[in-house]
Amino acid sequence: MKPRHILMGAALAIAAGLAAFGDKTPDEEVAEAVERPAQAARTPAAQRTSAALAASATILRLQPRAELIGDVGGSGDDLFGSQDWTPPPPPPPTASAGPPPPPMAPPLPFTFIGKSLQDGKWEVYLATGERTHIAVEGGTLDGAWRIERIAPPMMTLTYLPLNQVQQLNIGAFD
Repeated sequence: MKPRHILMGAALAIAAGLAAFGDKTPDEEVAEAVERPAQAARTPAAQRTSAALAASATILRLQPRAELIGDVGGSGDDLFGSQDWTPPPPPPPTASAGPPPPPMAPPLPFTFIGKSLQDGKWEVYLATGERTHIAVEGGTLDGAWRIERIAPPMMTLTYLPLNQVQQLNIGAFD
C-alpha cells in the first residue's frame, strides 16, 4: 500500500468519526432581518442614481425588427439566414383529360348467413341490413343481382345493370 492510500484512509476514518460523533445540537439563535438605511441617510449621488433608475423603468412599445436592424432579407447581408441548395421540384404533370374509367359494379351488399342442400339444389341465406334473402340458382335479388351458379365454396352473381359477374364465398361443402 502506498502512503497516499494510507493518508486517504485516515482522512476517511476521521470524516466518518466526525459525522457519527460530532456535535449535532441545533443552533438556538434566530437570524434577524437586516435593516436598510433610510432614504435620507443616502448620499446625494445615490439619490440621483435611484431617481434615474425609477425614470428609466418604463416599458417601451415593441418595435418591428426591420426598424431595429434594417431589412436584410433580400440584400444578401443576412449572415444567419437559411439557404436552400436543393433544386426546385419539377412542375406538376399536366392532367390529361383521358376517358373516364369504365363503370364498375358496386361491391356485393350481401352477407352470407348460411346454406342448405335440399333435393339436390342449394339454398343460400343472405342478409342485407335487416332483410334476409333466400338465394336459389336462376333467381334474382333486389332486382339487380341474378344468381348464376351456386357451387360451394363460391356463389356466382351477375350485376344486371352492367352485366358484370361477381363471386361470393359461401364456405366449403359441409
